Amino acid sequence: MSRYREPVCRQCRAEREKLFLKGNKCLTEKCPIERRPYPPGEHGRARRRILGYGIQLREKQKLKRYYSMSERQFRLYFQRAERKKGITGETLLQMLERRLDNVVFLSGFSYSRAHARQLITHGHYRINDKKVNVPSQLVNMGDVLSFRDKSKKHEELKAIVDFHKGKAVPGWIEVDRDNMVVKVLAFPEREEIPIPVEEHLVVELYSK
Repeated sequence: MSRYREPVCRQCRAEREKLFLKGNKCLTEKCPIERRPYPPGEHGRARRRILGYGIQLREKQKLKRYYSMSERQFRLYFQRAERKKGITGETLLQMLERRLDNVVFLSGFSYSRAHARQLITHGHYRINDKKVNVPSQLVNMGDVLSFRDKSKKHEELKAIVDFHKGKAVPGWIEVDRDNMVVKVLAFPEREEIPIPVEEHLVVELYSK
């Protein structure tokens, strides 16, 4: 699978939105989009008028980059969402939010989604007491996410949890930081997904 190897902050600047790809750095003055709030490249400061297809493409790229996915992965998620009942755009967002790497990040058990993927592939987490090492796995209602016993004693992982002690979490998950456990209470509703994206434009793009 192709992998993006350029500085990820360029992606935020390209979308002119904070996509929170660098964890805590995104909350400081060191965030590049704070100092250079224009697209990267020689013509980044030039005024660009985007219409029609360009607007749809930008929304798709923003959503894809927010979850750090390849085009092939993203298209597969869209195809799965399209086959389900309900509003395709909202179903797509719901599926993306339920990705294990995203849940780990939202829970405050990692510094970023990229960091969450690394921890998952290294086998630090369990779902319902079963080993899991696939970051794209979707969590379901009633699932319980926890660190493996050995990882709970890891000083670096304990420091991550302590650092995010006051972090607000969405209402569809419940976090027990003392025991380092997350419980999935429900599927996320659209209003619980604070992503600055117009998902209907993504649907229009792929429906052409």
